[in-house]
Amino acid sequence: MITKSLIKTRNADATKKRILKAAKKEFANNGLAGARVDIISERAGSNKRMLYHYFGNKETLFQTILELAYLDIRTAEQNLKLDHLSPTDALKSLVEFTWNYYIKNPEFLSLINTENLHKGVHLKKSPAIQHMSRKYIEMVENILNRGISAGEFRKGIDPIQLNITIAAIGYYYLTNRYTGQIIFEKNLLDKDALKERLSFNIDTILSIVKA
Repeated sequence: MITKSLIKTRNADATKKRILKAAKKEFANNGLAGARVDIISERAGSNKRMLYHYFGNKETLFQTILELAYLDIRTAEQNLKLDHLSPTDALKSLVEFTWNYYIKNPEFLSLINTENLHKGVHLKKSPAIQHMSRKYIEMVENILNRGISAGEFRKGIDPIQLNITIAAIGYYYLTNRYTGQIIFEKNLLDKDALKERLSFNIDTILSIVKA
């Protein structure tokens, strides 16, 4: 039997999901400062009172969106289950995943840009993101250690520096695609251009770690 309490809970969960979906789009398009709570509420089919009831204020809502965004990519990384691959193939897969994730989730890059403009104040408040990030660094470190043991990778590679480089070579290309297309007189989002860039990214990372 479905009780009124259960129906109320389901309705609340559905409303929260709609608010979060609308908020992610609004923050990605307009940043934290430019995002408007009334637009989020309208797109969610809710009202500002309910938004404030569930999330407190715009800052807290933005932090929640950030946490969910990082949770999504970190969870997807863990689900790659790279341990069954050779160290070289595992690193290739990680670079390819990161690149494709950025392409498929442009909102993620926009949210990161916004948080950097705010000097990371929301990430500092989130133990959840810190915990997820540590697990990711441990995963990269494990790939490096396996590579060293197998004679595929050289010693002395800092997993944090490698992580930054993997992220940067995809992040910069995509976030600067409009200016890049003008400067380099090339359609950087063309299918062949994206394929060429992924191949370059993989070669770059492997050249750093190879023994």
